[in-house]
Amino acid sequence: MLFKFPKYFLVTLLVVGGLILNGCSAQEVASQATSAETTIAAADSDTTAQANLASEVKNEAKEAVPGMSDLPRLEGKAIVVMTVNGSPITIELNGDNAPISAGNFVDLVQKGVYDGLKFHRVVKDPQPFVAQGGDPKGNGTGGYIDEKTGSERTIPLEITPKGADEPIYGKTFKQARINKAPELQHKAGALAMARSQNPNSASSQFYFALADLAFLDGDYAVFGYVTQGMDVVNKIQQGDTIESAKVSEGADNLKNAD
Repeated sequence: MLFKFPKYFLVTLLVVGGLILNGCSAQEVASQATSAETTIAAADSDTTAQANLASEVKNEAKEAVPGMSDLPRLEGKAIVVMTVNGSPITIELNGDNAPISAGNFVDLVQKGVYDGLKFHRVVKDPQPFVAQGGDPKGNGTGGYIDEKTGSERTIPLEITPKGADEPIYGKTFKQARINKAPELQHKAGALAMARSQNPNSASSQFYFALADLAFLDGDYAVFGYVTQGMDVVNKIQQGDTIESAKVSEGADNLKNAD
């Protein structure tokens, strides 16, 4: 499909690089599991062995990226109120279409990870783009370090195609050959995860879309939208601090939290 390049595309292409983190640790994408039909056919004819193998294949299919079943998940919706420059930003998080991305964010909010962090990258010229924050290092190269493991928690790329029952994990739509739009799109006010070139390297960094950014759809994981306070988002300047972030509704929908 031909892509019509918008005005200032080359400039925008450069600033998109700001969504890509440098030096982040990342999980490798798991090799695609052999189909259940082929694997079971190669198994011993013993009925018990076949049943056990079928169960293993089913579990592998559910965990497209190693360890993702242990990550926090949001089952349903949650509301987070983030305060910046003394004013609230109300965000509705969508665990129906982005359970891991939304669950990770809610978990970090509850841990107080975002309190006091700065927006290290804000791009508004020559056209509105993003306000990006959530880096504990403050320079766009860091992520959340799990105190229990001493290593960075990363989450897989997670995007649900329109009309699908479950997200695609570990692949961009182009890599997965998906020709549909996502359920959660980059409209102005969208909240999405920043990541490195590895699809499964998102951690704590996020960004607000300051305009409709359809060219990012299928490449980055949107997991919520600003419902109130978009005027506050539009006024964010580079270096502004997240004074606080609190879950006001839906905390009980968070599962697998520490």
